[in-house]
Amino acid sequence: MEKKRVVITGMGAISCVGNDVAAMWDSLVNGRCGIGTVTRFDATNYKTQVAGEIKGFDPQKYLDPKEARRFDDYCLYAIAAAAEAIEDAGLPRDFRNEGCPVDPDRIGVLVSSGIGGIHTFERECAVLFNRGPSRVSPFFIPMLISNMASGQIAIMYGAQGPNYAAVSACASGTHGIIDAVRTIQLGDADMMITGGAEAAICELGFAGFCSMKAMSTRNDDPLHASRPFDKDRDGFVMSEGAGVLVLEEYEHAKARGAKIYAEIAGCGATGDAYHITSPAPGGEGAAKAFKMALKNAQINPEDVDYINAHGTSTHLNDWYETQAIKSVFGDYAYKVGISSTKGTMGHGLGAAGGFETIVCAKAIQSGIIPPTINYTTPDPDCDLDVTPNTARERKIDIAINTNLGFGGHNGVVILKRCD
Repeated sequence: MEKKRVVITGMGAISCVGNDVAAMWDSLVNGRCGIGTVTRFDATNYKTQVAGEIKGFDPQKYLDPKEARRFDDYCLYAIAAAAEAIEDAGLPRDFRNEGCPVDPDRIGVLVSSGIGGIHTFERECAVLFNRGPSRVSPFFIPMLISNMASGQIAIMYGAQGPNYAAVSACASGTHGIIDAVRTIQLGDADMMITGGAEAAICELGFAGFCSMKAMSTRNDDPLHASRPFDKDRDGFVMSEGAGVLVLEEYEHAKARGAKIYAEIAGCGATGDAYHITSPAPGGEGAAKAFKMALKNAQINPEDVDYINAHGTSTHLNDWYETQAIKSVFGDYAYKVGISSTKGTMGHGLGAAGGFETIVCAKAIQSGIIPPTINYTTPDPDCDLDVTPNTARERKIDIAINTNLGFGGHNGVVILKRCD
């Protein structure tokens, strides 16, 4: 049986560099960094004091004030990004209404989060210890759990198809997209709302990552703190937000006259089986995911025009990811377009896969590779062309997004032009 084709027909984003896809893309292409000193809490005693915080976000655009207080920020960001993606796809606000171009039983939601409502967890723990168990919010559990973004989006729009969330740390958004693609290919849905959301900029989230010494301590220079593939990189910079896409079976999208951004041509997911935080030496697990996705897409490495690298600005990730690309692409690794947009917008953790799959779709649409900013000192261990500091025009027919997560989780999604 011929494999069903899956295409992107809607996109939405809430990010530290813009609260919609157009604003986010404009910032990325022009290298306008969204990282600054933390304002959410007093970070004076923290080794890291910089982050990519969402700015100017108003949840009351999407929910009434009372209802908005019943959701953690990660869920609010997901709701907002989904609203943009659904409108962008030309869909109504209620899928159950007569005349909706999709059967509500045939549209599912799979918006993932690596951590979920950690800010809610932090706040309600303080309530428990200071005021007692009877004062813990009855909304604590629904606000905390990582599947609530999928659940609430489905409730708001009446999406009654497959509904859950993938949890694989910083690969969560990508794995959610992979599962959504496969759900459509299996024939269990005609359309999936998918991507990732995260909101971990809080005292507890920061304390944990600071203790791991995983984040940059370039506190006196936030705009240059995230520097993927640069020799002087000293850790990632946490950011937050949500990137959500509407995926649709190709014939279904054509029949309703939907605009198509790109096709999801292939996917790959592997595990390192090596270490809870460190990638496997040489990027072995990531390389296997690349190879799986290329085989799934039935394309050769030389067919790829652009790779949006995971590129976290940590020593081991950037080094091993470079090795993974070399092992898969051979000499062509020096010719393919590569960049990490985390220099501009930081690391969205479980939201990264949503953000960066959108970036790949926009790169195909526009013919522009966004730059890796803050690249000033070349690292001989990371010697590929990562599009340093300035965007580059290039015809892009095939783009790859890759994300890697603690626990050894690797996810790769391949997009191609769909004329």
